Amino acid sequence: MVRASRGVDYAEFVQGLPKAELHIHIEGSLEPEMMWKLAERNGTSLPYESVDAIRQAYDFTCLQDFLDLYYAGMQVLEEERDFFELADAYFQRAERDNVRRVECFFDPQAHVARGVPLAHVMDGLSRAARKARERGVRVSFIVCFLRHLSEREAFRILEEAMPYRSEFIGVGLDSSELGNPPSKFERVFAAARDEGLRLTAHAGEEGPPSYIWEALDVLGVERIDHGNRALEDAALVSRLRRDQVPLTVCPLSNLKLAVVEDLAGHPLKRMLDLGLLVTVNSDDPAYFGGYVNANFTRVANALDLTPSDLTALADNSFVAAFRD
Repeated sequence: MVRASRGVDYAEFVQGLPKAELHIHIEGSLEPEMMWKLAERNGTSLPYESVDAIRQAYDFTCLQDFLDLYYAGMQVLEEERDFFELADAYFQRAERDNVRRVECFFDPQAHVARGVPLAHVMDGLSRAARKARERGVRVSFIVCFLRHLSEREAFRILEEAMPYRSEFIGVGLDSSELGNPPSKFERVFAAARDEGLRLTAHAGEEGPPSYIWEALDVLGVERIDHGNRALEDAALVSRLRRDQVPLTVCPLSNLKLAVVEDLAGHPLKRMLDLGLLVTVNSDDPAYFGGYVNANFTRVANALDLTPSDLTALADNSFVAAFRD
């Protein structure tokens, strides 16, 4: 049971809040046990001797350290049922956390490049989404472009994904941020906008505030994923507050990747006090030590948040969602 000095039972309070999760990479919900099971089933070689060895590898010093393991881990995802089981396990967990809506990132380029047919990815994820909807969790998918690859390759995966247009609502931008500014993808985001897709991008996690400006003004995104470093630029803060641009913040991810030294120094409370439309999410929960409720409770305890703060964060998640 998690309690702060004000006597709030954060775990119980957060559990009672309906919420949306807007920043979750489905491949980042691949728990070590499932990784091991799928590797054995598909005959995939892993550089680990056991599930415990996989867990011990989850010791990162920066975003790139994590990405190296993240891409290695997804090698076990090959068949339609692999993607179904991965997504179904996360959606069941989200339901237990009282998540009513999920807007879920996935990285098709990372699978297609390994020779996995896009149909396996889409069919498995879509089947899991239908099952989740039957249980009352509304699910939408967002195709992410890998920013360490070229814009030409992003165009290629967008074209390949279009036959599945009914299965996803938007595009995003993820992977290695430094040295890969949003402006690198200006034309493919314009093409996605012309197709009626919603737009979001990772910016301001490790990259500078200028990346957030680019995501807004060059790509035309509606939402910023992470956005921590926006607070370094007063004019940017004013812009985000004026336009109520959502920020999908991920506290445990920030801690695990050393974006913040400890949760007591996390900028979430300051963001709220500045009037920013900030939300709480889990990012890659299998790798970062907690799903969405754990992110809420741990940062609430560290920052001594009030019930009103927590309610505002949950409300913000629905305001920020790409709802029709």
